[in-house]
Amino acid sequence: MRTLVLGGIRSGKSRWAEDTITQALQSDQPVRYLAPGPSGEADPDWLQRIARHRSRRPGHWATVETDDIAAELRRSPDVPALVDDLGTWLTRTLDRRGWQDGSVTEPVAELAAAVGAFGSALLLVSPEVGLTVVPATASGRRFADELGTLNQRMAALCERVVLVVAGQALTIKAPA
Repeated sequence: MRTLVLGGIRSGKSRWAEDTITQALQSDQPVRYLAPGPSGEADPDWLQRIARHRSRRPGHWATVETDDIAAELRRSPDVPALVDDLGTWLTRTLDRRGWQDGSVTEPVAELAAAVGAFGSALLLVSPEVGLTVVPATASGRRFADELGTLNQRMAALCERVVLVVAGQALTIKAPA
């Protein structure tokens, strides 16, 4: 089953996704944790965030740090996976493609195809947008618009969608 896990910053969405995939699988079953975030070598706070996330993962999980989430999903479509998070993936995609006029249509389509074809448990973690004021900058508005569209596309592909608020998951879409 594919699950989209939405939530705000520090909502508990990553921990909820980690706990959910752990509970759904046998204790020694491999999980690929796909992390599209930057290494953070120049940002001590980012390094602490990465360390906290890593410390929660079981030792038998494989962590893959990559910008090419679609290729990683296609590479092992039968191994359960957790992607954390799509907002970071989108930021890095916009960094490569251009914030002003670069199109993300192709990479989003590739990601959607890989998610749609994935054959095992998959959890996609993503920030929810639209619960605050409209961003004051053009790049902020672009990010919010693109992420909102991406989240809608992923929600259509997923059998389950949850919104995590204060560590509590609210079901938005349940399996039919």
